Amino acid sequence: MLEFVELLFRSERTGFYSNSKQLALEPDMYVIAKVERGEDIGQVINCSISNEDLDTKMDKGDISKITRIATEEDFKQLELVKKKEKEAHAKFLELVKKHPFEMKLLDTAYQLDGNKLTFFFSADGRIDFREFVRELATEFKTRIELHQTSGREDARRYGGLGICGKNYCCCSFLKKFNQVTIQMAKDQNLLSNLSKISGPCGRLLCCLHYEEDFYLQQSEGFPNIEEMIEYKGKKMFVIKNDYYNNKVNLISEDEERETITLEEFKKLKKNGRSHP
Repeated sequence: MLEFVELLFRSERTGFYSNSKQLALEPDMYVIAKVERGEDIGQVINCSISNEDLDTKMDKGDISKITRIATEEDFKQLELVKKKEKEAHAKFLELVKKHPFEMKLLDTAYQLDGNKLTFFFSADGRIDFREFVRELATEFKTRIELHQTSGREDARRYGGLGICGKNYCCCSFLKKFNQVTIQMAKDQNLLSNLSKISGPCGRLLCCLHYEEDFYLQQSEGFPNIEEMIEYKGKKMFVIKNDYYNNKVNLISEDEERETITLEEFKKLKKNGRSHP
């Protein structure tokens, strides 16, 4: 029986939870779990958790317990909560007009038991909203949290189609954001046009992460970019490695381009006709 699972809450927060009651849990199942200020409903997204991840959370005391599998009554309660969220959303927009800062309200989420209300917003730069939070707490008589979202969080919240024509990964199967770096784009020969490898969220495409291991493995037998080699009596430099077709793209100082196979490159290098 599963001892620990990872849950995704409606606020997009994730966390590891103990299945101390030995419930028969499966991915995508909804459960009720103990949270900081009561109980909330979450979805099981991961039933296989590494010991390293668990040790880190346990050291921080971040692991709580699952109370039960969500019932019909819980889902009825959830529908009532969603109605309250619409009312809270409208009230927020009314109250924020009294303050000098500008913020765009994106979403509103109550904890299932009503003990916490979170407003998700976007804004240019940081905002000092301490006074506004106190006003909201007085109005709604519950714990208030204002969460300034990132571009990726906004994309997940609103959804849409990527350049591949399919739903955003973060709205379909991707439960947690992976770190995507410029180095990954460089490893995959995709630095020539960053706009083509950036999503609507303004960040590098999540899918760059998926094939990174393949490119790193393939690159082990290829030359470094800008490595110099003598070819056809000219000094030429490596500008791109074609990992799928095992070819190396070269360019000379006068911008003449050539493409040779990886095997040809290695033969030239072995004969001492290449330079770092």
